[in-house]
Amino acid sequence: MSAGTTGGGSTESRSEDGSRAAGEAAGSPTPGGTAATAGGASEPTVRGTATLRAAAPVAGSRILGVGAYRPARVVENDEVAGPIDSSDEWIRRRSGIVSRRFAAPDETVVAMAAAASLKALAQAGVAPSSVDTVLLASMSHREQSPPAAPRIAHLIGARSAGAMDLGAACAGFCHALATADALIRSGSSRNVVVVGSERMSDIVDPTDRGTAFLFGDGAGAVVVGPAAEPGIGPVVWGSEGDRQDAIAHSAPWPAVGAAAGTAPPTLRMDGPAVFRWAVATVPGAARAALDAAGLAPGDLAAFVPHQANLRIIQGAAAALRLPPHVVVARDIVRAGNTSAASIPLALEELLARGAVPRGGLALLVGFGAGLAHAAQVVALP
Repeated sequence: MSAGTTGGGSTESRSEDGSRAAGEAAGSPTPGGTAATAGGASEPTVRGTATLRAAAPVAGSRILGVGAYRPARVVENDEVAGPIDSSDEWIRRRSGIVSRRFAAPDETVVAMAAAASLKALAQAGVAPSSVDTVLLASMSHREQSPPAAPRIAHLIGARSAGAMDLGAACAGFCHALATADALIRSGSSRNVVVVGSERMSDIVDPTDRGTAFLFGDGAGAVVVGPAAEPGIGPVVWGSEGDRQDAIAHSAPWPAVGAAAGTAPPTLRMDGPAVFRWAVATVPGAARAALDAAGLAPGDLAAFVPHQANLRIIQGAAAALRLPPHVVVARDIVRAGNTSAASIPLALEELLARGAVPRGGLALLVGFGAGLAHAAQVVALP
């Protein structure tokens, strides 16, 4: 809108066609706090209460590209089995995991996120300078402040983008994706990078029999942009804060700071309790996401749950009664549990080997510490 100056020295806002803005169309305010109407009468006005202009909404959003970064170092089960007095066979039977990746010192949460994001942008055909928002989902970035997302935005060339970290642990990617969808549909953002990046090897105790064999490192990213029709279905999410201790650090940060020389906290998990919760929660969340999107299991091309445990994945797929043509992601076998990075990494793996069709529908379900979960259906790029 342009500002025009009246003969009395006051200003009024006008739209492109020259008409006055809402709130000023009836007349300009007088010093006594009134505005003259078309009929000559006066109405009281209050300064500082003008009508806000909302961003122009769009019909929908969709994933435009997917990228992944996997550390070079492959860690087989035999390497992690020794410190927990276990074996390759036990780990496979318990989790379905054969190997995982561990990051080198220079493969930081930020560096891996930037690499995955650049690959997603290249696939999407979106210039980094066109990105206006960067969302990072991570539970292993060790610096509480400053957040990592602004640095990621800088490294990928989106230097003026809004950027923030989202903390929802293993459900973080689905939460961040829902945030990107809402930002775009509201008109507040246009091109959003959503990235999950984890160095779980930093926060896992290699001698903890409940977690040492489960987790791996890596990053996965998507680029989300506007679409003429919805490409991301409504999110279905929830939490059970009364069960927050089921997956938690071994000590809160204030306690670590109070005890000089204390080792940094590591992840602790009540595996049986989390397994029971996931088996009970994931199918219901998945069905709710399908219902919210107006879909049935047979409409899907892929089921991509958080890669927590192969038994949980297989149990959820069976509970949903997915037809044979629906591909079930099993990236956990070679990547381990990469927390917030697991869903985009699994998506990238399916697309890279041509296991799912472009434009096909995928059901995503994230779940983990909190306890929290989130699910939505997306159209694949």
